Amino acid sequence: MEEYYTCPYYVNTPMYRPYNMCTTCKKYACPYHMNNPMYHDNFNMRYAAPYNPYQDNKDYDTEYEYFEFTKDYGPGPFVVNIEDATIMNRNFRTALWTGNHLQLTLMSIEVGDDIGYEIHPDIDQFIRVEDGYGLVLMGEDRNHMDFRALVQSGYAFIIPAGTWHNVINTGDTPLKVYSIYAPPKHPWGTIHETKEDAMTDNHED
Repeated sequence: MEEYYTCPYYVNTPMYRPYNMCTTCKKYACPYHMNNPMYHDNFNMRYAAPYNPYQDNKDYDTEYEYFEFTKDYGPGPFVVNIEDATIMNRNFRTALWTGNHLQLTLMSIEVGDDIGYEIHPDIDQFIRVEDGYGLVLMGEDRNHMDFRALVQSGYAFIIPAGTWHNVINTGDTPLKVYSIYAPPKHPWGTIHETKEDAMTDNHED
């Protein structure tokens, strides 16, 4: 059986895929296809977003074998599979990346629990649900939440600055979300393993 190789005369050509082969030679990836992907689709499954070929020479068995949920990766450049990271997070709140103007946090809300009533006078907030079901409450007054919406995996919502809000887990599994604050809300490296830890931290502030 004849073997197939990527074209040795061109950089960043794809591995063997019939529909990417040169129509003339039928053997090498066409050197005239500009900016083709480097890896085959199945090969990419092994090296997803967190893989950094310059980090070390270890061959990781899983994407997150070295991924740390006790570390804030800000304010430097950072790439992550946000869906996987959010679902794998078990802390009530994890500050994953904190910069000067923006902050990314992961949250895991237990069954029957909620984030708690909050208001951020000078911070806009974006939240996306990656797993689970919830009820979003928003309003200008804590005792009058006139905005209500059911959310689930794939849904996102925005909380304008100065708006009272709460998110309640209405499902039978932990509600997994990630949140973006602009500007940052929590100190760099914030980790709240439980909601109680978060409430204690807020009282100390």
